[in-house]
Formats: sequence, structure tokens, C-alpha cells
Amino acid sequence: GPVAETFRAIQGAMTEEYVRSTQGVFQFELSGEGGGTWYIDLKTKGGSVGFGKPPVTADVVMSMSSADFVKMFTDKLKPFMAVMSGNSNIIGDMMLTLNLEKML
Repeated sequence: GPVAETFRAIQGAMTEEYVRSTQGVFQFELSGEGGGTWYIDLKTKGGSVGFGKPPVTADVVMSMSSADFVKMFTDKLKPFMAVMSGNSNIIGDMMLTLNLEKML
């Protein structure tokens, strides 16, 4: 589905340099189609993405609909706009969230 596709694209966009400069782990609690718990690990060497809880504790937990998540990563929605609109909730390090925007 679109969520899995999006995570595959993220995995493909990851670089060592990006992991080194970000040093953060993001957990996504997605509701709706293809939802569930997903993560992007930009802390462990090489980085990784996947379904389920991250291998280490998340620095940022974002809750949103899977539709909004896909929009966010196809650049139709900025994370901060999602939060401002009340459709999304971010718990944790806001600066790391800005780093994530750079990758998007």
C-alpha cells in the first residue's frame, strides 16, 4: 500500500551522512489504511525503516492518519502544518522534526 511504498522510498533516500547528521529515531503511530506503528531509525549505523517499534527508543513520536503521513512525504504537507491543523501530534524533540523535513 501507499504507506509501505513511502517507507521503501525513505529507505532508498537514506545516506550515512544523513544518519550521522540527524542522530534521531522517529516512531509513527498511523491510523487508517496501512496504519500501525512504523519507524525511521536515523541513529543506528546505516539507518533503517520498518514496521513495528524501533530497535531503540524513539526520540520523536508522531501520531497521524496514514493518508497525512503519505502526504507529508510526498511534500503535500509539512509536519508543522499537520500539527497546527490539529490532525497530527508530535511528542519529543522538535528540532529533530526539522531535520526530518530536510530529508523529505
